[in-house]
Amino acid sequence: MSATQFLFWFLSILALFSAIMMVVSKSPVHSVLWLIVVFFAISVHYVLLNAQFLAIVNLIVYAGAIMVLFLFVIMLMNLNAETEPLKNKWLKITGVIGGGALMLVLVAALKDADIRNRIAETNKGEIGLIHNLGMALFKEYVIPFEISSVLFLSAMVGTVVIGKKE
Repeated sequence: MSATQFLFWFLSILALFSAIMMVVSKSPVHSVLWLIVVFFAISVHYVLLNAQFLAIVNLIVYAGAIMVLFLFVIMLMNLNAETEPLKNKWLKITGVIGGGALMLVLVAALKDADIRNRIAETNKGEIGLIHNLGMALFKEYVIPFEISSVLFLSAMVGTVVIGKKE
């Protein structure tokens, strides 16, 4: 087994274990921390597939910004045992039925997918490189890119004007 295969399997097991721990954790803060571990494992998977841009965006946007937002919301809500609603057994049964239905759909979709004949390119190819993304963005899609930058600039100016006190 090569080092890349070992790293892939280790990260896959880590991601699955962390996702399970996120779901079964009693504390919402611990759930968020386990979700951050899942995002880190997925980001390293992206690096193994030579998609560095997706890895960095995943770390910055999801593991950085969104998880900090989740933690602030959880801390501001002040969740504890007294404010938690009582668990209903019918709610658990409904959750198990919904999860089972989702798993059936996932298994049916994967059964029809022809994954066995496809091999992922690791550490080769030109698909996920940032250089190629930049070249496509500034050559083929330069007009939509500039229009979106003007839109974001106007949104920032509007936010400052609305938030400014008189």
